[in-house]
Amino acid sequence: MKIYTLHKKQNLPITVDQAWEFLSSPKNLKTITPDYMGFNILSGADRPMFPGQIIQYIVTPVMGIKTKWVTEITHVKDKEYFVDEQRFGPYALWHHKHFIKEINGGVEMEDIIDYKIPLGILGQLVHPFLVKPKLEEIFNYRTKKLEELFGKY
Repeated sequence: MKIYTLHKKQNLPITVDQAWEFLSSPKNLKTITPDYMGFNILSGADRPMFPGQIIQYIVTPVMGIKTKWVTEITHVKDKEYFVDEQRFGPYALWHHKHFIKEINGGVEMEDIIDYKIPLGILGQLVHPFLVKPKLEEIFNYRTKKLEELFGKY
């Protein structure tokens, strides 16, 4: 059982309050997700984030195949971090930690995603040329989109 980790950091010239307000709203996830993913929230995004919150989405990650994704917000520390975990969806494991901390002139946002691909050895074989590049592409898009919205650090 191979567990992979994706680790990203980004600095933005905004306050912790501004970063938290944007990032802790599930509705804003659509804004920072590439259009081709067909991201659509089905339910659970009608309240401010809280532990135990279940959010259901439809995404189209590869080859036009629509997939239901259900996540649970498992941990929230106001203006510092939150964790979402996949309950149902395309991964055998998805554990995503979002950290926000004040730095000189802005905030540092850090994402740490631990994930496991389904299908055993077959999943491990497709990871380097299908899954990993797709995740990198999605998070690179987020970096650019957040810079468009809030400016470069």
